[in-house]
Amino acid sequence: MRFTQFDADARCGAGRACELPFPGSVLCIAQAPAGSALSKTVSDPTDTTLKILVIDETPIRRAILEEGLREAGFSDVTTLDSATALVQQIYTIDPDVVLIDLENPSRDVLEQMFQVSRAVRRPIAMFVEQSDKATIEAAIDAGVSAYIVDGLKKERVRPILEMTVSRFRAFEKLHTELEQTKSALKDRKVIDKAKGILMKTRGLDEAAAYALLRKTAMSQGKRIADVAEGLIRPFDLLKE
Repeated sequence: MRFTQFDADARCGAGRACELPFPGSVLCIAQAPAGSALSKTVSDPTDTTLKILVIDETPIRRAILEEGLREAGFSDVTTLDSATALVQQIYTIDPDVVLIDLENPSRDVLEQMFQVSRAVRRPIAMFVEQSDKATIEAAIDAGVSAYIVDGLKKERVRPILEMTVSRFRAFEKLHTELEQTKSALKDRKVIDKAKGILMKTRGLDEAAAYALLRKTAMSQGKRIADVAEGLIRPFDLLKE
């Protein structure tokens, strides 16, 4: 079992769903914001080789998370005693999952979590002692994958971790599909505009204009949308 302890003083400077997975606890799942600079795919939430980062200022509470992970079979665990400079720490440690335990997260902490979720796309579970609706919504907006109120018990660590990863993967899939759809719509708009230009300047019908774009793309080894964009650009410049 390899646990790594990091000293804080040595460091370098939304769709959602709420569930009650365990008696006495509240779990809120959220989608991390898009635009992350560092993404890492977690393929299997039950994989005990996952690299886990645990963040907790309180040794006793940190020990609960560590023991829960140990009993669940997870061996690659790194611990931090503070969330200070967390983005830099995640870049350095490169974990698969982040578990952060806070008694009552402040607005500053939630703002930092937003910065983290924007910079690094990871499943993040946040454990808190108590909270209110506004704080939960702020955590969800900050990109926390799972927000657990009064749920820190060692036997709950594994199922919460697995649910966090599974939900994160589901939202990542939705995000990817959305981006692909947006890209396809953008390409279609560009192609349609290029066809219009060819129809007007070459006297072609729509099928012939598309065939010409396709033939040009094949001969140049490019995507049709890229060829279309190259055709449109000079016409747009002439309009300026």
